[in-house]
This record gives sequence, C-alpha cells and structure tokens, in this order.
Amino acid sequence: MKNYIIFLVALFGVLGAQAQTRVSGKVTDAVTGEALPFVSIYIKNTSLGTTTDDTGIYSLRLATIPDSITVSFMGYITQSKAISKGTPSQVIDFQLRTNALNLQEIVIRPTENPAFRIMREVVAHKKENDKRKLMAYNYEAYTKMQFEVDNLAPKKVHKVGLRSALSSMVDSSMYIAGEDGKKMLPFFMSESLSDFYYNRDPKKTKEIIKASKVSGIGIQDGSLVTQVIGSNHQDYNFYMNWVSVLQKNFVSPIADGWKGYYEYELLDSLYVGNNWCYKIKVDQKRKQDLAFNGHIWIAADSYALRKIDVTISKSANINLVESVHLVQELLPVGQGAWIPAKTMATMKIAKLSEKRPGIVAKVTTSSKDVQVNNEKESSFFQQSIEVTAKANADTKLFWEEKRHDTLTVSDQQAYALIDSIRSSPKVERLTNLVTVLATGYKKVGKVSLGAYPYTYAYNNIEGHRFQAGLKTNINFSDKWELSGYTAYGTEDECLKYRASARYIFSRKHWSEMGVSRSEDLQQVALLSDRLNSSPFYVGFSRFGELEMPMLIKESNFYLQRDLIRGVTQRIAISNKVFQPQYDFGYYTSGKEQPLNIAKDFNTTELTYSARIAKNEVFVQNDNERISLGNGSWPVLTFKYTLGLNNVIGSSFEYQRADVGISQEFVMGSLGNANYRIDAGKIFSAVPYPLLEVHLGNETPFYYDQTYQLMDNFEFASDSYASLHYEQFFEGLLMNRLPLIKKLKWRTLATANVLYGNLSEKNLSILSPTGANGTPQQTFMTLGSKPYVEVGYGIENIFKVLRVDAFHRLTYLNQPVTRKFGLKFSVQFKL
Repeated sequence: MKNYIIFLVALFGVLGAQAQTRVSGKVTDAVTGEALPFVSIYIKNTSLGTTTDDTGIYSLRLATIPDSITVSFMGYITQSKAISKGTPSQVIDFQLRTNALNLQEIVIRPTENPAFRIMREVVAHKKENDKRKLMAYNYEAYTKMQFEVDNLAPKKVHKVGLRSALSSMVDSSMYIAGEDGKKMLPFFMSESLSDFYYNRDPKKTKEIIKASKVSGIGIQDGSLVTQVIGSNHQDYNFYMNWVSVLQKNFVSPIADGWKGYYEYELLDSLYVGNNWCYKIKVDQKRKQDLAFNGHIWIAADSYALRKIDVTISKSANINLVESVHLVQELLPVGQGAWIPAKTMATMKIAKLSEKRPGIVAKVTTSSKDVQVNNEKESSFFQQSIEVTAKANADTKLFWEEKRHDTLTVSDQQAYALIDSIRSSPKVERLTNLVTVLATGYKKVGKVSLGAYPYTYAYNNIEGHRFQAGLKTNINFSDKWELSGYTAYGTEDECLKYRASARYIFSRKHWSEMGVSRSEDLQQVALLSDRLNSSPFYVGFSRFGELEMPMLIKESNFYLQRDLIRGVTQRIAISNKVFQPQYDFGYYTSGKEQPLNIAKDFNTTELTYSARIAKNEVFVQNDNERISLGNGSWPVLTFKYTLGLNNVIGSSFEYQRADVGISQEFVMGSLGNANYRIDAGKIFSAVPYPLLEVHLGNETPFYYDQTYQLMDNFEFASDSYASLHYEQFFEGLLMNRLPLIKKLKWRTLATANVLYGNLSEKNLSILSPTGANGTPQQTFMTLGSKPYVEVGYGIENIFKVLRVDAFHRLTYLNQPVTRKFGLKFSVQFKL
C-alpha cells in the first residue's frame, strides 16, 4: 500500500463527561475468577446498556441516575447492584455464579466418547445451519479496532533501540494501564458503521461504509483505512472446513474431518441465552497442526454452533504472533441459518525480546437488523467496498446514538491520547521517514517526489545514471494524475525521460485513460511486460553490464474500464522506435536477399486485453486501486496485439495472442499452493526483440516471473506454453523436527516447465551478423523437449529470509549451463 492513513479524530472532552454519572467495573466468574467477555450490562426498563470487552471490563455513562444496574450472561445467574446517587464516577464489580445444571454421574463403559455423537449431528446439520445456505442476507455491522503498544518504559531511557525511541517521543502521562498493570500506549483506534450484503447465486458481497472514525499515529490519509476496517474483513465462518486467520488456514472444530484433528470432551449442559446447549472442550491432537483450542457450545435442538471461545496455540507457525483469542456468538436469523451476532478477536504481536515492545490488537464486530433473502440485482455488487461521501464527517452525537456499544473509559482515553501523541514533532518526523521508505515517494503538498529506489545506477553504457521524478497526488486532483522522470548518464551524456498523464472517468465502474511519452535505455532480454510486477529486479538490472541495450522511444495511449465487477478490459495503441546501441541486424527480405539488412525498426501496435477475476475486492488509495485478492478463484487474462504496417512509420504487420490463468488455493494439511499457466503465439515474422524472449535470471535473487537457472537471452520462441507451480507446506514437514520446529522454518517446492518453438519464417529473418558485420549474440530454440527446472527451499529463516535450491533438468549440454543454483529473497509473511 502506497500511503499511510490520516486521522479524523474528535476529542472526548472532560467537561462534557462531568455532567454525567459514569459506572464502570469488571465482571468475573465467582468460582474461577476468570474475566467474562460479552456480558450484557443494562438498566432495567430502559434501552441503556453495554457489554464487557474481552478482559471483562465495562463502562457506562448515565445522564440520570437509576436505582440499580443489572448484569446478565448466558449460563450465569442474573445479578443486580445498587448505584450510589451523588457520585459522578463509581466502580461496581460483579462476580457471577453459574446456573448450569451439572450432568449426572457418568459411568465409564467401553463405548464411544459421548461428544462424538453430538459432533456427528453437528456435521450432519451444517448445511442447515450455515449462513451460506441463504439466497441472500444483509445486516448493519459495527466494527471497532484498537491497537496498543505494551512493554514500554513510562519514562525516558537512554539506551538505543525501538523501545527507547518510542518512549522518548511521548510523555509519561500519555500511558494507560493494561489488564496486567503494565503501561500501554494506544496508537490506533477506529470505528465503522456499515451495511453488509450477501447474494449466494452467484456469490457476491458488498459493504457500504456509512460512517467511519479513524485515529492513528502516523496516519496521513484516512480514506484507505476506512475501506479495510469494515466487517467484511473480520468474517470468521467456522462452518467452513478451513477458517482463515491472519492469512493462515486453520481447521475448524466442526470441520467435516473433525475427528482427525481434535480431541473432544463433553463438559456440561447449560443455557446460553435462550438455547439449551452442550458445552464441549476441544483440543488439537497434534501441536504442529494449524488448529484451535478452547470450547464450543452446541444448541441441543438444532445442533448449531451457538458460541465458540478458542485460542490459537503458540506452537502454530505464525510469525510475530504470540497468541490469538477468538470469541463468537451466533443467533438464528430465519430458515434455520445462524449468523454471528458478535465477534471479538484479540491478537498479541510477539515481542522480539523481553525488553522490546509488543502490540496488542483488539477487533470487535457486531451485527443487528438482519434481513434474509432480500436479493439484490447483480449490478448492485459492481463495487465491492463503497464509502459514502459523508462517511468521515459524522459528529460525536451521531456515534453516541448509532454505535452498537457504549465506549469504555479506556476507549475514550485512547482517542484523546492518540491525538496528543500525534502532535509530537518527533512522531511527525518518524511518520514522514517511514512513509518514504514504504512508498518510495515523499509527499510535498500536491506532488510526491520519487521514486527514490531508482535515483542512482551505474552501468557500462550510461556510466553514473542519476534520475529524478515526481507525480501529482490526490491533493492536486482526484481525476488527473501527472507523472514523469528525467535521467542522465555521465558516460553517454544522453538525457532520458518519461512523461505521462492519466484521467479517471469513474471510480464506481473504474474507468480511466492515459497517455505517455518516453525515451530510455532498455535491454532486449528484459522487455517483457511480466516484469512490471518486479520493479526491484528491473532496477537491479540497470547495474553492471547492459546486455543488448536499445534506446526505445515510445508513445502510448490507452482506455481502461471495468465492464462488471471482476472483468476489466483495456484498449491501447502505441508507437515504438527501436534504436539498438549495439550492432544489430535482421533480414528485411529473408535469407534469399542477405544484403538487405536493417538495424533500426519501428512498430505501431493496437492491443486489446482483458482480465477476469471473479469476486476480486479492490480498495482505493488516492488515485490508485489496490487488489485484496479474489479468494481461491482463478484469474484469467487474455491479450491480443495487432502490429500495423506503415502506420506512423511502422515497419511490420503482425499478430500476437497471449492467454494466462493463475490461482492460489488451500490444500488442507498440505498447506497452500499456487500455479500460473501462460501460453502465446506470434503469427508473423518479426525481429527477435519482438519474439517471446524467455526471462532468465542471472542474479542471486529469486523472482517468480523468471526461470531461475536460465541465462538472459538463452531461449526465444514465437509460440510457447509454460507452467509455474509453488507448494508451501506451512511447516508441515519441519514441524516434526524439534530444533527446526523451534526455529519455525517452513519448506516449499517449486517447478517451472516451458515448451516453445520458433517457426521457419522467423528463423529466415535472423541475420548471423549485425548491420556493421559484427557477429550477433545467438539464442537457442526449444524443440519437442521442454525446459524443466525444479526447486525446493526453506522460508521463514530469521522470519524474513527464503532460500531456494534449484536443479536444471534439461538442456544441460551447453558449456556455461548452470545445473544447480541457490536463490535468495526477502519476504514478510505471517
């Protein structure tokens, strides 16, 4: 993501609070002393009330003083306590006793576990109880997020490190006390109110953010975070066999294969609200499995999941996460389906050491006013996430009336403290630095300077290359974006540049057009559009010796539009002038007239491309769109290119077609996999820079768009088909080895297969020498035998390092062929 996120904060004033009575306290189990989350706190015969958070804490503000306050919780005896009059702030704690009916004495007989019978019924009734059975449903959702830093010193320290750096930026009065008494520093707080819609056939979702309140340290633009804090991103459906938590797939306690992953123990029978339920303890069978531990409550009449309270084991192979606690309550909504009424997730980000800070994240989502089978037209779901124009402009009074829960005292303190910290000059300077490092651009008013990673390079053609660029941002216009750069080489003394303009017609059916003009050095082996997703590879390739460099002068115009959600089409016309900076040549009339050798050439191309990604979710960041993926659905691409002869000086008439399909999917206990299949054909004779020059990789780094043991410009084709496959075992194999298990290394496997061919008509225009008579660098063609390389590797070394070992299995008879190689990459994965 390219920018950080700005606050829209309203301070909760102390003077306004003094006119009300504030009642707060903690609710615990009278026997165990355990804090009770989601407990209902209310004033009888009124609509006033709240619930406890995951630590059992509650806070309620009252304009008038009632006689008493009442606490009600499923499975416990309802309790009321008197409120003192004339006391503006008072603490009333509750210790609740269970009203559970204990099971009769169980006689152990050589029969099956009694919980197994219940679990078989749960699985048998899953389709009846799963919300996905409904043709449609919608509800109003309220989501609250809070992030806090813990393990910080309350006063400045002189040691160098992250802890001391953060501590030096804030005053000791800005800390709040956490549950364990440690000092906590809130740095992000958000609330959102939205309408969520779901249609089953075809499956589509939409969330309309009606109101959003965002406050965070280091946030520079609140529009992006507003789109990602809604309930759609906090959906945990335990009726699915695999539940995604932090981009990891955990097997559900009520999965179809429940018996193979969990141990079950029937503990009790009791009321949960108005439902008589079985309380069952669940424990994962094997520590290395991605599974949960905790309790589930099953409704005795429908065998529906009424409540779940589970944690993720520390043995789960998740980077930087110390613990995850999920609590969810579900209620029936019609036609037998159950929808989560409230979900609370608490995640503790692991400290790198005992003396370094950690992060506690709390996310609460609730739903109300559920409607079922109110289907919407397909066009309604065109934009998956929509933010209303006034989403960030609602008042304090609005939130007091509309939020599903009353803010606790700590929540109100968090809003005020975040605003105080944000105004610190040290924090502001740190924010600007982090933004530059993350995006490559520095925002200065209406323009952003950069991109900084391309500021300098050194190679044999340009010598020292210096580059400076900028682009306008949303402060300039939410329709127009102007961008460009200039570069100069001390050796070739040549000025290069790129200038472009882009206009956004519509953000609902995303539509835009753009025009650009550029003159810059490129390399024949790196002309592929596939490298657009590997900017660091392209930047790294500008260092050292440039292979077959060409000065390319390009003019381009395009139109792009989303036809429907998930279907994007693009039409472009471009003109390119290729001026090789080495002795290049090709036959203009075939080998029968070998004296007709040309060096420079022009192309004018008309291109149509389409991309189909079902259910893809986009968020908007300034004038850009960011994809959040499309689940496990495949992504299809198609591109057709028509080369026009004698149009704007073009030299050839040709046609080309390319297709592709890619997909990521879950393979259960085997982990995750992804594949990419590409195929294409060029139907006319063209100079070899216009062929499919297969991307080699001569660097020590791993790039998934390249063939890791293939040299640059080793193979070229005019028809090809390729497969790229990666299997991530997510610790499956390494978890069996004690030492490796402690290091949390993960294994993976890779395979690249490439078929290709070069037709006789393209072979006929290849000249063995350049226009000046210098022998040209040759390349090989693929025949009936494919190029094949396989790899295996370990990721998550030091949490960020991936190392792959590759073996080349075919075309081994060349003297410089690399048969084996190691590749390295840095990645950030949970």
